[in-house]
Amino acid sequence: MRCPKCTHQEDKVIDTRSVRNGDVVRRRRVCLRCEHRFTTYEEVVKGHLKVIKRDGRHEDLDKKKLLNGVERACEKRPISIQQIETIVDQVISELETEHEREVPGTEIGKKVMERLEKLDEVAYVRFASVYRRFRDVNQFLSAVEGLIERG
Repeated sequence: MRCPKCTHQEDKVIDTRSVRNGDVVRRRRVCLRCEHRFTTYEEVVKGHLKVIKRDGRHEDLDKKKLLNGVERACEKRPISIQQIETIVDQVISELETEHEREVPGTEIGKKVMERLEKLDEVAYVRFASVYRRFRDVNQFLSAVEGLIERG
């Protein structure tokens, strides 16, 4: 690893820790020439998943887009940004494990809805109304009635 201060290429690792649930390794290093200390992070580079949209188009799986959708469903609800980020990270991690290159968009929506249903019923119904494309009030009421029956 090249020292960011003097660009010397020899260093010594003085501390190694696992971060982000073991997905990343953090290493503290010291340059053997100038003794500057610096941190590096190491993680597995995963291939990017493509989402197969309902109309057959393919798009890159966009974490920001998924995060925005979940945030909108959770607006004005007692749900922290940390809980939202955890949901998104769990869904993406699960998708990367289960699929190599392509994932149907419907699969993403199902996984998010499973987690939102356990976390907050209002957020679940909001997300479901967009994901399932409710056309009228009756479809909305059916979703709410389904929640009442399960709960």
